[in-house]
Amino acid sequence: MPPVNAAMRCANFEERRDRAMALFAEKGFGQVSMRELAAHVGLTAGSLYHHFPSKQDLLYDLIEELYEELQATLDLGRRAMARGGSALSCLIAAHWQLHAERPLQFRLAERDFCCLSEAQQAHLMLLRRRYETGVLHLIAPRASLKGEALAATAHVLATLLNQLPGLLQARRLPEGEGLGLMESLLLGGIERTLR
Repeated sequence: MPPVNAAMRCANFEERRDRAMALFAEKGFGQVSMRELAAHVGLTAGSLYHHFPSKQDLLYDLIEELYEELQATLDLGRRAMARGGSALSCLIAAHWQLHAERPLQFRLAERDFCCLSEAQQAHLMLLRRRYETGVLHLIAPRASLKGEALAATAHVLATLLNQLPGLLQARRLPEGEGLGLMESLLLGGIERTLR
């Protein structure tokens, strides 16, 4: 039998992660046993434990990956600004695309975050706050609010960027119309809140 190359192993692992994510999204994280998860992804329980010590670690990995992707959208916004473009338009388009590619990860991050350990939640909250701060600095760099009001504004803006694409895509809005509506909603909120 020929040896399995690293690219094939990586592809198989990614496919299994996607199947695990789909099962968590369909049934709910708390309703899936490790044995059921292993059978669903085509592994023995022992093999699954080789990759992840617990299903909680797998969920954490999926949500952490999403936050890394969200952080990468900020780099796109910075590059758009450096070219003289709109950071907001770039962020909206990047979030729309990310939601189209990873809707299940967004669902898990919102619904099953509470299933993680306190340490895992604390680390993800740090990633979330860093992302929220980055969003605010990009799209409202001269915000006049201070303290908790500023932090709350950053949270709301990031939440809108993360949830509007899913809501609008579920309504089957064409991409151009959805992007335009997102921009109008976010601009309206920014203008009123950050004057």
